[in-house]
Amino acid sequence: MARKATAKRILLALATVVLISSLCVMGLFLLSYNSSATDAGLIHVACVGDSITESSGYTENLQALLGEDFKVGNFGVSGSTVLLTSRLPYMNQPEFSEAKEFHPSIVVVMLGTNDATTNATKSTETFQADYRKLINAYATLESNPAVWLVKPPPIFENNLNLTNTSLEQNIIPCIEDVATALGLPTIDVNAAMTGCPDYFMDGVHPSSDGAMAIANAINQAIKTA
Repeated sequence: MARKATAKRILLALATVVLISSLCVMGLFLLSYNSSATDAGLIHVACVGDSITESSGYTENLQALLGEDFKVGNFGVSGSTVLLTSRLPYMNQPEFSEAKEFHPSIVVVMLGTNDATTNATKSTETFQADYRKLINAYATLESNPAVWLVKPPPIFENNLNLTNTSLEQNIIPCIEDVATALGLPTIDVNAAMTGCPDYFMDGVHPSSDGAMAIANAINQAIKTA
């Protein structure tokens, strides 16, 4: 009798484990299904960039401005660059692939600030080649997204080894050249924030007002396209 009772307890325990596991799997499936259903019909906007994208709050502002027909995804990586030879190339980060898996209808690329170092010796050709590679990775997605290239905000006095001279004389002209060559539109966030040092906390990272200025510029470009 003792053996039968023990066997029953074991069977009961196994059945309970199986039931709980099944419920967990079903719950995850329903959660995924509901999420997909909620996203159905929304215009996905993938925001690709560095710390200005990741932590300034501009993507949240952009979501509010664009409205309920859009879903904005933040795929910023602090410290990341266009150049593949740097310490932290954006294309080598998980967010690069995550932005593609977001199935975007629109991709907003705002990179180049961290490439504008005071000791930059990289050639213009190298930046342009790497920039084209990054853009093509998104432009050739099955979702066939519209790709917008952003001219990054100006750089003011800072302790981050970044210079506005490099940004204005090297990085932004490269972005303009690639945009022209590929027939892609640009968003001039740089012009919208030039002469506004109060838009920045440390000369590079936008304040809340700066983040709103970025969001306004991108929203206007998307809405009037």
